[in-house]
Amino acid sequence: MTELQRHFQEKAESYKDYTVDCRRKIHEMAELSNEEVNTSAFVEEELKKMGLPTVRPAEYTVVAVLDTGRPGKKVALRADLDALAVPENPDNLAGPRVCRSNTPDKTCHACGHDAHSAMLLTAAKILTEEKDHLNGTIYFCFEQGEETGKLIGATGILNYLKEQGGVDTVWAIHVYNKLESGKLCVDAGPRMAGAAGVDTTIIGKSGHGSRPDRAINPVFCAASILPNLASAFINQLNVEETVTCGITSIEGGGESSNIIPDTARIRGSFRFFNVKEGEKAVQVYRKVSDATAEMMGCRAEHNPVRERVLGNPCINDEKCSQIAAAAIGAVTPEGTVTTAEKWYASESYSFYLSTYPGILCHLGIKNEAYGSGAEHHNTYFDVDEGVLPLGVLATAAYAAAFCGEDAEK
Repeated sequence: MTELQRHFQEKAESYKDYTVDCRRKIHEMAELSNEEVNTSAFVEEELKKMGLPTVRPAEYTVVAVLDTGRPGKKVALRADLDALAVPENPDNLAGPRVCRSNTPDKTCHACGHDAHSAMLLTAAKILTEEKDHLNGTIYFCFEQGEETGKLIGATGILNYLKEQGGVDTVWAIHVYNKLESGKLCVDAGPRMAGAAGVDTTIIGKSGHGSRPDRAINPVFCAASILPNLASAFINQLNVEETVTCGITSIEGGGESSNIIPDTARIRGSFRFFNVKEGEKAVQVYRKVSDATAEMMGCRAEHNPVRERVLGNPCINDEKCSQIAAAAIGAVTPEGTVTTAEKWYASESYSFYLSTYPGILCHLGIKNEAYGSGAEHHNTYFDVDEGVLPLGVLATAAYAAAFCGEDAEK
């Protein structure tokens, strides 16, 4: 183990209180996507305290730059800032949680972005303090609006990095409720799924509920699309390339029990690890919905903004995976780096990995005694704060391994 690696170990643990404090402050703020006024201000202020220059590639997106003054690789480390419109239960799975959103009936950090940002702030603190032992340039990127799919923050960051001449690698951590606390996964290949949206309006003809023959009921049509779609998926999609069908909503346009509405709306998503199969799923869905609508005297209108492939899978680079596993393995106990099942949720970080080679690291937070392990986006979701130093250590270790230690120090 090098002297720098020992410093990383010591500081990741000694700064645990700082990491936890940052996580709790961000957790309490719990601001929705593209409304991260206080969260972005807090993050930027902390970065400025470290002496780092900052820029705002988007309104609530913050990037800080650590230039070592020596030639070397360029690394972008990314975290996300936004919370969710999910009510927060006062308890986690084991009992009262250690901190709550200031607006628990409306918003909370039910996905772990508070932990991601706190870990990156501490990693920035450590790497800045160890600047004289490093080469190259490190960008600390805090992204607004990850949950919405609008990509305001991601696009802003990627455009900014492009203006700087690009980077050699990207890194992000996502806490993962299916992985035991104290474990990390940096496996190569697909880690999180790509996503395609479904948003279709079925247009019929309104009428009185007592005489459906004098109307064209779009609700019946929308309901008929689902079994037809299930049959088409089974018979037309490649069984070796899983595509999940998550139709979550059928809404009729009426509010009365005796009025047939003019329209009904179908919404949902498909998830996949093969982009071509995801694109095919959208095509199959449109073919089925159009044909079913025509058969029933209706018309299907597809929202072009939502009804398409919205994001690619997160795919870890093979070489970066090897670097990450070696770097983290050198500073953590044997068995810390492990494997984990693929996750069918989707991430805006896929756009970074589609642009640069890199890693999405999964950090385990499943701890029965602590009460963490509930599903993400769930009212009982909580993060095991005991794993935060491990995430900090992994981030610093990867950045240093990729940039290279300064041989003269």
